[in-house]
Amino acid sequence: MDGHRVTALVSGWPGAEPTAELDGIQILRTGGRHTFPLAAFKFYRRYLRRQAFDIVIEDLNKVPIYSPLWIPKPLVLLVHHLFGATAFQEAPLPFAAATWLLERPLPIIYRRLPVQAVSQSTALDLTTRGMRSEDIVVIHNGVDIVKFSPDPSESLFEVPTAVYIGRLKRYKRIDFVLRAIAQLGTQGLPVRLIIAGRGDAESALRRTAVRLGIADRVTFTGFVSEDEKVRLLRKAWVHVFTSPKEGWGISNLEAVACGTPTVASDSPGLRDSVVHERTGFLVPHGDSAALADRIRNVLESPALREQLGQGARRFAAEHAWDRSAHRTVAHLESILERGRLPADPLHPPNV
Repeated sequence: MDGHRVTALVSGWPGAEPTAELDGIQILRTGGRHTFPLAAFKFYRRYLRRQAFDIVIEDLNKVPIYSPLWIPKPLVLLVHHLFGATAFQEAPLPFAAATWLLERPLPIIYRRLPVQAVSQSTALDLTTRGMRSEDIVVIHNGVDIVKFSPDPSESLFEVPTAVYIGRLKRYKRIDFVLRAIAQLGTQGLPVRLIIAGRGDAESALRRTAVRLGIADRVTFTGFVSEDEKVRLLRKAWVHVFTSPKEGWGISNLEAVACGTPTVASDSPGLRDSVVHERTGFLVPHGDSAALADRIRNVLESPALREQLGQGARRFAAEHAWDRSAHRTVAHLESILERGRLPADPLHPPNV
């Protein structure tokens, strides 16, 4: 890690090893999907609080763990996106209400804390909630532009094919894509759709495909490996993403790195990772007719696909992981240099 020592405290799963090392990062696991916030507090107090970390980053994932209440500064809050009211589109009412309520005290508990947001949309959400704009730095998520890249030897699928890659969750609104595919079929363009990923919305999506009469043109692959994901993105004619809110939309960036244009909802996060008419198209969220029209535009025009593909690849090059990593390191070092904790020039920072 460029001379930096990094420890990551993360949640585990049944059968997971309690410790591991990944890409030079020490991984410590505690708790599970729903118990991590409390388990993290206990683990830190018992095993980590006496370690000399130069800086601690709270990666706000699903719900905050309120680290300023129990971890000394310097602290940095890393925010991908906040659920807000979208939590009620996915989780049962008690869980959605809890998530919504847990986000409410953010401006008080994290007051004046340095914040790294992954997109302008997330930064705007934070300031709207009362966080200070001067405390927020936007550093976009990056992509491995070597791994995710065009391959001239990989030809497109023989038939016009759209692909969605990601979790199958209700709030992702993949049903809008299914409706668009059905509309294209009625217009004489029998588009194939590949849905790669798994999640608890799969059964409902399968039923929707049957109800719309397109089950024979929709393929559910389940979980796919990284290599298979790259192959699908290279061979697809267009990538689609219709979530109402994301922090950034990493699959959009992976698609454009492969030279594949994206048609996505014009929603927070997605409007940051898709440049309208340069790397793909943005359509009003929930407008399946507009989504179908833009998919048709891409599928029927090889020249447009080529133009968008070239713009997509240039955009991806601007968001290489190395660039994002270097900007993050510079941000952390600037916090240390401002005096929140003097850095020791003889020892690399411990994060």
